[in-house]
Amino acid sequence: MTFRFAARRLLPALAALAAASIAAQPAAAQFYWSPPDMSAPPLTDDQAATALGLPGATAAEVRAGLVWNLRAALNVAALQCQFEPTLLAISNYNAMIAHHDAELDSAMGTVLGYFQRTVGKGKPGQAAADRYGTRIYSGYSTVQAQRGFCQAAGDVGRQAIFADRGKLHEVARTGLPSIKKSLIMAGEQYYGVPGHDYAVALPSFDKKCWKKGKLTPACQQQWEARANPQR
Repeated sequence: MTFRFAARRLLPALAALAAASIAAQPAAAQFYWSPPDMSAPPLTDDQAATALGLPGATAAEVRAGLVWNLRAALNVAALQCQFEPTLLAISNYNAMIAHHDAELDSAMGTVLGYFQRTVGKGKPGQAAADRYGTRIYSGYSTVQAQRGFCQAAGDVGRQAIFADRGKLHEVARTGLPSIKKSLIMAGEQYYGVPGHDYAVALPSFDKKCWKKGKLTPACQQQWEARANPQR
């Protein structure tokens, strides 16, 4: 009886402790202790036409361009962000394609129509649309800013798979600015990137730096300057 009573009292405490430990866990694919600010305001139509390289685009063409750029960004993320499985970059991309297939197909046709209208019908417009597709894909590829890009693309990718059908352009309008901002290299804002930016600074082992087993003041200062270059 005593044991059962103690167990009943202990189980809620253990459950609360487990819940607290889970709550204290860092977010999945959290690359930074203090992350860089990737927030950016949504794009207006005029801003989007310039940012997406679609000058003179109509409102419908801007929406299509936003959708097609989001597809390109998340496709690149699916290829480049596999190093962090918790981002679910591939499955989220595939889910977005399946969920928003109608809007994506419509966007592709509208973007092609933009180039047919502005460059020329037939082969000239098709060639311009193909070049545009290649350009936007390469524009989202990054090496130096990969962690920031993957984190931003992961956040927007999750928004995309839960957005209502026909509303992917709204996700793109609000999410693409942060993805584009993430392409500018920015690292840890407080401690340095965990596991990446640490370096060991050893004191000099030159005999002239040591007196009776202790560093001389001059060599001590040199060592501290190497260990704390920002001071």
